[in-house]
Amino acid sequence: MTFKSRIANKERLIGTILSLPSPELAEIASRAGLDWVWIDLEHSPTGLLDVQRMIQATGGRVATLVRVPWNDPVWIKRVLDLGCDGVIVPQIRSAAEALAAVSACLYPPAGERSIGIARAQQFGMEFQQYIETANNHVCVILQIEHREGVDRIDEILSVPGFDAVLVGPYDLSGSYGVLGQVGHPKVVESMARTRASAKTHNRAVGIFAADVQTVQIYLSNGYTLIAMSTDAMIYGNAIRRAANEMRAVVSPSPDKM
Repeated sequence: MTFKSRIANKERLIGTILSLPSPELAEIASRAGLDWVWIDLEHSPTGLLDVQRMIQATGGRVATLVRVPWNDPVWIKRVLDLGCDGVIVPQIRSAAEALAAVSACLYPPAGERSIGIARAQQFGMEFQQYIETANNHVCVILQIEHREGVDRIDEILSVPGFDAVLVGPYDLSGSYGVLGQVGHPKVVESMARTRASAKTHNRAVGIFAADVQTVQIYLSNGYTLIAMSTDAMIYGNAIRRAANEMRAVVSPSPDKM
C-alpha cells in the first residue's frame, strides 16, 4: 500500500520533522518506528543535496515528505526529482494557490511538472515507469496556516489532486494577532473550522504537535497525519534531561568541601 493511499484511508500516521541537515539523524528516525518523516526546507539550513542524502539514508523504511520553502514550481520540481514521496506546500490561502501547487506536482496532462533525468527515476534507468506512475504516487499536502486560508477553506478543499491539508497552528496564531497562543479561542475555532470542512470534503487533515500529550488530543479531534516534535527539540530535551540526571548523581567529593 502506498503512503498516498494510507493518507486517503485516514490511517493514523505519526512522523517527525527533520530540520537539521543530517543523513544520520534521518537514518535514525527511519528506524524508530515512525510512519513518515517531514524534511524541512522552509525553516532550516538544509539544502537540496542534503535532502537527497537524507532521503537515501531512510532507505525506504518510512515515507519522506519534503516541505518546500514556498509555493514555487521551481522548488517543487527540484524536490520531487530527488525521489521523495511527496511535498508539503506552505501558506496556501486560496483555491488558485492550491491549484498552482497541485499543477506543479503532477505531470501532464493532469499538471505542468516538467520532466528531467533525476534520482526519482533512478537517474533515468526507470524513466518511463516513473513518469507513467508518479501522479498516482506523489503525495501533495497543502498547509493551512493563515486566517485567509481558513476563510477560504471550502474553496481550497474543492480543488482536486491533493491528498491532505495540514494545519500550521503557530503561523495561524500569528495571522490572528496572537502569535504563539495556539490555544487562543480564535485559533482553536479556526482549526475546528478547517477540520469540519475537511470532513465534509472527505479529506485527511494533519497538524504539528510539540509532544505526545498534544498528539493524543489531536488524534481524538480527528487529525490523522501528525508530525510530533522536531529533531532539534527531541535532541535538546534528551540532552537536557541527561545533563540534569548526571548533575543529580555527581556531587562534590568530601575532600573538596
